[in-house]
Amino acid sequence: MSWRCDLTGKGPLVGHKVSHSNIKTKRRFLPNLRNVTLISDALQRKFRVRISANALKSVDHRGGLDAFLLKAKDTELAPKMLEAKRAIAKKREAAAG
Repeated sequence: MSWRCDLTGKGPLVGHKVSHSNIKTKRRFLPNLRNVTLISDALQRKFRVRISANALKSVDHRGGLDAFLLKAKDTELAPKMLEAKRAIAKKREAAAG
C-alpha cells in the first residue's frame, strides 16, 4: 500500500532531520492518511478510500464527493476514483439532457 492520497495525489516528501548540533540526516514526511468511506449522491454508492485529512476537509468544503471529483484533475486521482468521476459525469449528463 503506497503512501498516496486517492483524491489529491499527495505523497511523501523528503527533508532533513536537524539535530541540536545542526547535523542533518535524511527523513521522510508522510501525509496524514485516513481510511474513510465516502458516499456518492449521484451514484447512490459508497467508496472506501485512503485520503489525507486535508482532502477530507476539502471534500466537505466543496459540498461532497461528487462535487470534489468533478472539479479535480484527472492526473491526481487514483484509477478507482477516476472511474467514479466518469460515472458521476455520465449520470449528471443523462439527468440534465
